[in-house]
Amino acid sequence: MGNLLPKVSLVLGGARSGKSSFAEKLVRESGLEQVYFATSQPLDDEMADRIAHHRARRGADWHLIEEPLALADKLTRTASGTRCILVDCLTLWLTNVMVAERDVKRECEQLCAALSGLAGSVVLVSNEVGQGIVPVDKMAREFRDHAGRLHQMIAEISDAVWFVTAGLPQKLK
Repeated sequence: MGNLLPKVSLVLGGARSGKSSFAEKLVRESGLEQVYFATSQPLDDEMADRIAHHRARRGADWHLIEEPLALADKLTRTASGTRCILVDCLTLWLTNVMVAERDVKRECEQLCAALSGLAGSVVLVSNEVGQGIVPVDKMAREFRDHAGRLHQMIAEISDAVWFVTAGLPQKLK
């Protein structure tokens, strides 16, 4: 089976919307080697349980790469025409970048530049956080704003953009 998946796909949705399951399905159906980039870090028991749940749902057919920060560099070194990479998720990566006090704008620009030049296909999953109330504290507002700008940048260079609600994907682009 050849790769019918666009070069760059973005899958957005809220928490527990079904976005990760949908993105995994896109990658499985590509017929390419499945590579899963995990950006989360098991900093507490609850997150460790979430990671274990995702891992069990995916099964053993995926090559796992855990990369909480150096996403652009690692994607560039891993991508190939025989692989389809799933990045889950950009909002956790963005959190890691902010907590590490890195230059968010520069990191986002580097990621977009890397995505534009990748060999093979990549599916990026991210939480849409801009549809709720205005956060009460400064860091949460900055996070929401950074996420919104990142989503716009990636949507612009993406060949396909999906929004998932209640397990139902809608193609936006």
